[in-house]
Amino acid sequence: MSPHEHPVTGHHPASHDNTSMDWALLASHLEEEAELYTPLYEQAAAWLRELLSDGTGAGPDGVRRVLDIGSGPGVVSALLARAFPAAEVVAVDGSAELLERARARADGLGLGERVRTHLADFPDGLDALGGGDVIWSSKVLHHIGDQRQAVATLAGHLRPGGLLAVCEGGLPARYLPRDLGIGRPGLQSRIDAAADEWFSAMREALPGFVHETEDWPAFLADAGLRTPSTRSFLLDLPAPLSADACAWVVATLSRAAEKCAERFDEEDRTTLARLTDPEDAAGISHRPDAFLLSVQTVHTARAQ
Repeated sequence: MSPHEHPVTGHHPASHDNTSMDWALLASHLEEEAELYTPLYEQAAAWLRELLSDGTGAGPDGVRRVLDIGSGPGVVSALLARAFPAAEVVAVDGSAELLERARARADGLGLGERVRTHLADFPDGLDALGGGDVIWSSKVLHHIGDQRQAVATLAGHLRPGGLLAVCEGGLPARYLPRDLGIGRPGLQSRIDAAADEWFSAMREALPGFVHETEDWPAFLADAGLRTPSTRSFLLDLPAPLSADACAWVVATLSRAAEKCAERFDEEDRTTLARLTDPEDAAGISHRPDAFLLSVQTVHTARAQ
């Protein structure tokens, strides 16, 4: 299982049943997104080191094994290897194609001896994985029907005193001013509404779906972990965007137009078509006002 990518906010598209996703087809986009979000992930990794510097245990430099559950192409795996320089980092994913990218990235960064890959589906394929001093999982657990049990499964792989970090929630990404000068103002809010509808349908179609309050600190506490802590991190790429960032926003909006077409009216579909048209002067590629503003939330807790 790869990190969740919302079909409307630049993430993985769903199949017709909203549950089966082909992560490998989106490998390049996943890699580009994680690279754009690297400043945010670096902030989160630094915070994990702070949490481990509480005077108990071996501290952050004593971390010997990090598990990245749902690693995708390994951008964050490599970042975690730099954040914990004494650790072996295991990139765990259900896509062999994405793990090939993770291996190539680690080798290219000179981290090949410390980053290894493990092909496994989550949550049923982790039995042979062993334990970790730090376990990171981003945008994965909401693809599991029973999220509370998924947290408990990860907690079961923590070594004594280990830290579990679950990146779930935050705020929808923003790219556009309220009034674009084309179409009806407020398109971004309607994109968010379509995303919420899609996400609810995706969750309800998952095997073993359990409908409950998404209280991640409570899930962590129920898993027997202690000292839960939550913090949100900001990615702020102001206008004008780089060419790479523009291309990512275009790809994001293109998937919104395709996957949630029935949730938009004709005017919004026309606006989305113009925004993603490289030849249109009103398109993202030519707009000096396009930006990327995103917030992601990380929930953590420690093993006894």
